[in-house]
Amino acid sequence: MKTGVMLRGVVMIATLVLLGFLFQASDINSALDEGWIESHIMGRGVIGELLFLGMATFITAVGLPRHVISFLGGYAFGLTMGTALALAGTVLGCIIAFYYARILARTPIQKRFSARVQALDDFLHDNTFSMTLLVRMLPVGSNVATNLAAGVSSVRAAPFLGGSAIGYLPQTIIFALAGSGVAVDPALRISLSIILFVLSGLLGVYLYRHFRHGKSLDAVTDKEIGE
Repeated sequence: MKTGVMLRGVVMIATLVLLGFLFQASDINSALDEGWIESHIMGRGVIGELLFLGMATFITAVGLPRHVISFLGGYAFGLTMGTALALAGTVLGCIIAFYYARILARTPIQKRFSARVQALDDFLHDNTFSMTLLVRMLPVGSNVATNLAAGVSSVRAAPFLGGSAIGYLPQTIIFALAGSGVAVDPALRISLSIILFVLSGLLGVYLYRHFRHGKSLDAVTDKEIGE
């Protein structure tokens, strides 16, 4: 696997952590006492959790990085609750994008992403749950493009969504751990999140190489992981 792939993930973690520390340590924190996060999310109990869940769902449905949501979940709610809310929002965003493509936008998506749709269909069709799990564990690829392409393909919804939910979990935990490290045990949690990200990425690439049964998700993915 190319080192650049893992390096980009580590840089993303470091950047998010740096922004978290800047938010805590600078005047921005006090200036935003009445801001959206302070007043609507943190310290608002169930209302804040539901608002975060709605935000996470919308953001992941339209294609913004799910890792950012996981980091913010850990930052706002701690590791356990942050992971749960970020994972729930990511899965709901996946469901919305999948059924939007399947019900409302099949024709335009098939025209725009015809090659990707066919490749994904071939890759997932026979063993949808396990192959989706492989895709989600890779440290490369577009989450929303996969959701849309799967929506217009022939893959069954239940195994695709189930494989996605479980496949999302490792990196959700890792980025929520990094987010929680801004406030608690920063050296330990942030270092551990970086180590776990590298290990999970290597595991994802190993599983992809050994269990794809000669199939290819797409040329870009193969190039990214050094195939």
